[in-house]
Amino acid sequence: MIAVVLPSTVRGLFDSRDFDYFSRTILEYGNSRNSLIASFVGLFVGVALFRRLCNFPGVRSYEYVLPSFFMSYGIVTAALLIFRLEYIVSVVATSFALAVMTFFVICYLSQRYTAYVFHVVPCGDMSRLHGIPHVEWDYLCEPVLPKMPGAGIVVDLRAEIGDEWERLLAEAALAGVPVYHCKQLLESITGQVQIEHISENSLGSLNPNDGYGKVKQGIDLLIALVALPMFSPLLLLIALAIRLDSPGPVLFRQLRMGFRGHPFQVYKFRTMRPVTAPGTNDDARRAAITQSDDDRITRIGRFLRRTRIDEIPQILNILRGEMSWIGPRPEAMALSGWYQSEISFYSYRHVVKPGITGWAQVNQGHVAEIHDVHYKLCYDFYYIKYLSAWLDTLILFRTIRTVITGSGAK
Repeated sequence: MIAVVLPSTVRGLFDSRDFDYFSRTILEYGNSRNSLIASFVGLFVGVALFRRLCNFPGVRSYEYVLPSFFMSYGIVTAALLIFRLEYIVSVVATSFALAVMTFFVICYLSQRYTAYVFHVVPCGDMSRLHGIPHVEWDYLCEPVLPKMPGAGIVVDLRAEIGDEWERLLAEAALAGVPVYHCKQLLESITGQVQIEHISENSLGSLNPNDGYGKVKQGIDLLIALVALPMFSPLLLLIALAIRLDSPGPVLFRQLRMGFRGHPFQVYKFRTMRPVTAPGTNDDARRAAITQSDDDRITRIGRFLRRTRIDEIPQILNILRGEMSWIGPRPEAMALSGWYQSEISFYSYRHVVKPGITGWAQVNQGHVAEIHDVHYKLCYDFYYIKYLSAWLDTLILFRTIRTVITGSGAK
């Protein structure tokens, strides 16, 4: 009513100044009819995109109102232009603005004053549930269906549970109360796949989506072919600024671990002063780790790292088929060998192509120590398990926010 009917009604009354005349003729004029239909389709598609994006964990839903409706109304406007259909620009633009404002307020208020509440069946290992913020865990004392509407039941389905608790789960399913396996629920809330023990890895379920992977490869190549000439003037200016700022080459080349464990040479704009080649493996490992306020970073390099502009030359790696726009970040060979010797299943992250940005980068930022890399690997495994266009879209939106705010850079 607010985003579709109101703009057309106000515009019609403004033009006709007669409600009876407006109500009889609004659907008879092509531009008014097309504007009304376009507003409805834009709103409908925007809601669908919004709901798909917000199905993923860790999402502050109000942040994705604008991207969702910008995409939907953009698609609708493009369709109107392609088919040369008449429409009223002010009506569609007002509909877009009202849809964004209304959904933003609703999502912001609902998320601010609403917390997750789950009822827990007391069996199995539930230690991972504790410490998760903004979630209330209500442990059930007896196998009786909870009366709180909207709250789900959490259970460790791999544990031995009694007949009475099994009857409760069946009763909950019949009553429409959602029942969650604790492992899957933790993945959804945290955006991580736990990998401590081989029995918990479910490596078979971590096989990447091969169908989407092939489509993604074509999209990566197409975008790279368009982006390279588009960014060429900017690349030349940055190259000149780097040469004037400090002596040394414009591009930084480093051997990193790539797809299926094959090393490749990554390209970046140089953001540090050239140093002597490290002698031992430990020296190479320390040299590959960028510290906070690293004194090797140049003046222009600090800006390039904060805005992630130093990553743009990796378009060449995408064109060569070595990288993707989105995927686990490739690590230097010295670091990759260290992590693989210390962390189980680390090499499995190479089952998909590395990316310029990724799920771990937008959630955690740049890390290098073993303890932090372990959690980074959990994010990488989550990406591999749930690889899809919707997850890539969510990462894209978060990357834009990261570039604007400069968060997570070193």
